[in-house]
Amino acid sequence: MSIVSNYIEGLSGCLKELSRQDIDGIAEAIFAAYKKGRQIFIMGNGGSAATASHFARDLTIGTRAKGKPRIQAASLTDSVVMVTALANDVDYSSIFQEQLIGHVQKGDVAIGISASGNSPNVLKGMAFARSQGAVTIGLIGFGGGKLKELSDKAIILSSRDYGQVEDIHMALAHMIAYILREKLEQHSG
Repeated sequence: MSIVSNYIEGLSGCLKELSRQDIDGIAEAIFAAYKKGRQIFIMGNGGSAATASHFARDLTIGTRAKGKPRIQAASLTDSVVMVTALANDVDYSSIFQEQLIGHVQKGDVAIGISASGNSPNVLKGMAFARSQGAVTIGLIGFGGGKLKELSDKAIILSSRDYGQVEDIHMALAHMIAYILREKLEQHSG
């Protein structure tokens, strides 16, 4: 079997697995925070950092509805200055937690994206967010890892292929944004 065929077969398996997950429940948790004027914080490393950045953009801009306030979403991966300063001056495992200090509050949502489910900085950020009363959501591969235990809600894929997991996480970001755009358009508040 070729690399392309294997990849497509693996991705197809991920999509089948995804169809049994509670995507609507995750969108509803974000929408509940939106209705209370709360914020969404998103974090991830490498490819998951790119997904975090893209997802924050989709939540803020891609869900806009005429005459309605926008979802307040921020990717904690976006400031190279902040991330590198914290990595250098504190430590790399604290880059997300440090950005949440003084910002995350009860009722906010923290989304951790990790293919392995074991990224130390994502785990530390999510644990801190949870300690502050935020709802925690994990987008995870590799069967869940430690992030599964820190997530109030999670999409967990069994695939151990980073590329396939990252592809699905980006698709999830789009699906959730589409669901939320429809909810915002129908929301009367």
